Parts: sequence; C-alpha cells; structure tokens
Amino acid sequence: MKLAKSEYRKRRKALLQHMVPNSIAILPSAPSKKRNRDTEFAYRQDSDFYYLSGVSEADAVLVLVPGREHGEAILFCKEKDPEFERWNGELIGQEQAVADYLFDDSFPIADIDDILPGLLEGKRRVYYSMGLDEKFDRHLMEWINQIRGKVRSGAHPPGEFVALEHTLHDMRLYKSPAEIKVMRKAAQISADAHVLAMQHCRPGMYEYQIEGVLLGEFLRQGARFPAYSSIVGGGANACVLHYVENNAKLNKGDLLLIDAGCELDNYASDITRTFPVSGKFSAPQQALYEVVLAAQAAAIDVALPGNHWNHPHEAAVKTLTQGLVDLKLLNGSVSELIEKEAYRAFYMHRTGHWLGMDVHDVGDYKVGGQWRVLEAGMVFTVEPGLYISPEVTTVDEKWRGIGIRIEDDVLLTRSGNEVLTGGVPKAVADIEALMKTHK
Repeated sequence: MKLAKSEYRKRRKALLQHMVPNSIAILPSAPSKKRNRDTEFAYRQDSDFYYLSGVSEADAVLVLVPGREHGEAILFCKEKDPEFERWNGELIGQEQAVADYLFDDSFPIADIDDILPGLLEGKRRVYYSMGLDEKFDRHLMEWINQIRGKVRSGAHPPGEFVALEHTLHDMRLYKSPAEIKVMRKAAQISADAHVLAMQHCRPGMYEYQIEGVLLGEFLRQGARFPAYSSIVGGGANACVLHYVENNAKLNKGDLLLIDAGCELDNYASDITRTFPVSGKFSAPQQALYEVVLAAQAAAIDVALPGNHWNHPHEAAVKTLTQGLVDLKLLNGSVSELIEKEAYRAFYMHRTGHWLGMDVHDVGDYKVGGQWRVLEAGMVFTVEPGLYISPEVTTVDEKWRGIGIRIEDDVLLTRSGNEVLTGGVPKAVADIEALMKTHK
C-alpha cells in the first residue's frame, strides 16, 4: 500500500508556504549503515525526508527554494547507472524524479558541490537541522564558507539557520485521509499477527518462536519490516520494559507480554497484549490484568478532541492507583499516593506517545508550557501497565514476576476516537476463549 506521489508534492507545497521569502530548506536522506564487513543493514529512509519526497534511496538531498524561477522543489539523487542497477536495483534518476515523483527539477548528486552553493548564496535564512548528520553538516559548512570567501566579490552568505523540525513535525502530527488509510492497514496486519501469536502459543515454546509467528504474518501481508524491535517477554521478562532478547522458554502458568507492530509504507503500528502461556489466567494474574484493562478503558474514554495530552495519563494513573490500593499493593489515600507518585514503583512510564512514520513519532507534547490540546487527525498509543519485579520483597509473593501492558493505537476523529487496533481481543474471557479453541 503506497501513498500517491501527489500526496508528497502537496506536503512540499505546504511547507514552502511556511517558509519566509528569500530562504532555502535542505534535507539530506538517511545514510546507509554498515552491518558488518561488506554487508549493510536494510535501508530505511529518514522519516522527514520520506514525508516530503516518497523517495527510499540513499545519497539524495531534497531542496526547497520558495519563488525559484525554474522550480521550487529540487531533488539531488544518483544518476541512472545500468551497471550499478544490475547489482543493486533500479535507481530513480533525474527524469523519473520529475516525471514520477513530481519534483520541479532534479540534478545528479555528484553535481551538488557545483550547484548547491549557488542556491545558498544570497539567502536570508537556511532551514536545516544541525547535529543530525555530522557528515552532511560539514558539507553544508564547506559550502557556506565558499560563499563567505567570495564576500569581497559581492557574494552574500546566508544570515541565519533555523531548525526545520518545528514546522515540519507539526505537519506530521496531523494525519491526512491517505495516511490514516495506510495506518489502518498497518494496524490490521499487526492485529492479525497478535491473534496468531495467541493461537500458536504453547508451554515449552521459545519466545523467538512466537516472534517468528509475528514477523511471518507481517511479511505474509506485505509489511516487510517491524516498526521496532519486537518485545516477546514471558514470565518475569515482561517486567523488563525494553526486553528484546526473546530467547527464553515459555513456561506453563506464566504470562506472555508481546509488544510488536509492523511498518507499512514507512508508517508504524504498535500493539501490546499480555496473555497466559497456557491459555488460562491465574487469580492473581487476572486481578492485576483487570486493573490495567480498566485503566486503559478510562484513558481511551478521555482521549477526545478538546481534552489535553495528559488527560489519558491522569485517568490511567488514577485507575491504576485505585486498583493497587484495592489489591493491597499500596496503602493509603489514592489522591495522596498519586501526589507522591507512589504508583511509579509498579508503573514507571507514560500512558502513550504519538504514532506515525516513527513508532515514537514527532510532535510537541506541550505548547507554550501547557499540555497540548488534542485534535482530530492525531494518532497516538494508549498503553498503561503494571510491573511487579521479582526483586520487590515488599509485596506478597503471588504478585512477583507479573508484568502486564495493554496497548492500542487511537485515532482522534471529529466526534471522538477510533481504536485502530481493536482486532486483538483483550478481555479476559475473549482471550481465554480464543486460546481454548486453538489448543
């Protein structure tokens, strides 16, 4: 599933309208990265670059110049090269950059040293994010210094540098109908994979075998890569928030926490489910699980346009703290425990994050020092959890080593919200029924 190239052109035009006159924006592609010796990691384009170009090639630079007579949107990329393409696959080239990717102009990347200084000369402002690519930072300063060296000949170097992120990342925060369509599909693929994982799970399997089920379903449905390293943690491994070893044996009586999602056309999905390896929750497991499930429901209920970003987190924390008191894992007044953040012994992360081209996507959570107001078109996760480490000796032994997180992807609509990942069961009865029918 691919976005139309016109979608990327529309984004470039929108960004150009935000730029001041007599300015230039420069975005380099992500560099390729060596894995070991003479092999490289699978290439993944920089999200900002892809958002504006739809181009998945390395060694490319996108340049926007408002008001340029010969076209405002320029792509520097590799020239067509039959010998290179025979080994490495098709290149876009200059003609295709204009005809298919809808750029106004395109030049060979080999010519950038000759062309880009001329585009920079005389500009009042350069939109560029320093510090993200040290190698390209040096190239850019070399071009600026070339211009500075010609000041006595009448050349004018740029007067100021401004990071591009503020405007561009605010654009990325609001998803278009085309983006939402891709994200719905990514969510559906990931949901199907989680359901399969529940169906396949058996005591005696290894975590990596369940990870294989997930990745296989991603691939089967056309999502070539996971959006992040999958977390498949059985038993106490679920209490390690970023556990990715995925090499332990799954034991009868343990819970299995899976945090995994696919990436589709550079858009992420992100789902977490926790379920019993043997298909049946124990009483302590179910008691904790119901608290987390209620916290997630409370958070989703207030994930609405007009509320602010922290409302879902506040709702989740209140429900979790009340549940911990009810189960005698915490003692005291709920309000006082929240004020003292006593819940952080068992719940130490936020309730969600923006979701989009990056799994932890861009966008400010506060504006002017205040929590951001939620608006239609935003997509984020809602993922409360409880983690009772085996090392915690202040609680009854029956709770120790239980880690639970429940996570869904939520789209804000004009009238409320839509849970994109609702295709995976999360009620205790539904999980147990699904697993029972596939034993």
